[in-house]
Amino acid sequence: MEPSIDDVRAAAARIEPFVHRTPVCTSRSLDAWLGTRTFCKAEHLQRAGAFKFRGATNAVQLLSDDEAARGVATHSSGNHGAALALAARERGAEAFIIVPANASPPKRAAIEAYGAHVIECAPTLAAREAKLTEVVAETGAYVVHPYDDDRVIAGAGTATLELLDAIDRLDVIVTPVGGGGLASGTCVAAHGIDPRIRVIGAEPTGADDAARSLAAGHVVPQLAPDTVADGLRTSLSERTFGVLSNHLERIVTVPDTATVAAMRFVWERMKFVIEPSAAVAVAAAREAGLDGDRVGIILSGGNVDLDALPW
Repeated sequence: MEPSIDDVRAAAARIEPFVHRTPVCTSRSLDAWLGTRTFCKAEHLQRAGAFKFRGATNAVQLLSDDEAARGVATHSSGNHGAALALAARERGAEAFIIVPANASPPKRAAIEAYGAHVIECAPTLAAREAKLTEVVAETGAYVVHPYDDDRVIAGAGTATLELLDAIDRLDVIVTPVGGGGLASGTCVAAHGIDPRIRVIGAEPTGADDAARSLAAGHVVPQLAPDTVADGLRTSLSERTFGVLSNHLERIVTVPDTATVAAMRFVWERMKFVIEPSAAVAVAAAREAGLDGDRVGIILSGGNVDLDALPW
């Protein structure tokens, strides 16, 4: 059973003391470029630099005192690790973050800055999961998955709750899809408020497991992702696949060239430092044929390696 709008509303009340209520921003230049009336939910301005702090905070705040005393753990190449580290610090809990050796240096630095124990591993999913199992066995820490968790999904949905509270009517919401936590939370929140809203997922063509999964009717694992959008290289879980199958109108896939063009446009014209994963949603909104619609776009994060800009 998927999370409900009541779960999202409860998460919003629970995390309100900790998260930023990020602004909803407009741009005539972006409207002209996309051919829509556009409302951007600026989650790149969230604490820890991404929407991930919402779900991590909801999960950590729901732990019992005994569970929190054991600490929390996860594996992450970036945004979720930083978000969980900060959420744990707010709760007074330890955080153990398994980080692959090829993780972005700025994202790793953020995890360390929030006081987490960083444990490096080989850059494969198998190595990450094996090391996480080892750390949990040693510490007893509570695992908070980056997206395969109803509490994390409900927390992610609070961004859409705020978006729809700020804007009277939307026809469409476009959200990036990686593991599907943000997209699932967006769907639950949007359709819990107005079932007429169309939710469109945005995915890189080089990491299009969600599009292939929905077309096939079952989860198709991501085997060799090749995209500049490092936050969207993960596969759907059975949980997120179920939610997206029930709610998404469709997924629009975009090449990295379109993502980089969208990222550069937003940097130059809106003065927003968004990361490639957020720019995928902007690029998809341009490709989706939404002329004349009122469109919400979730700008999912802004943690960019300035030494490796895609242009």
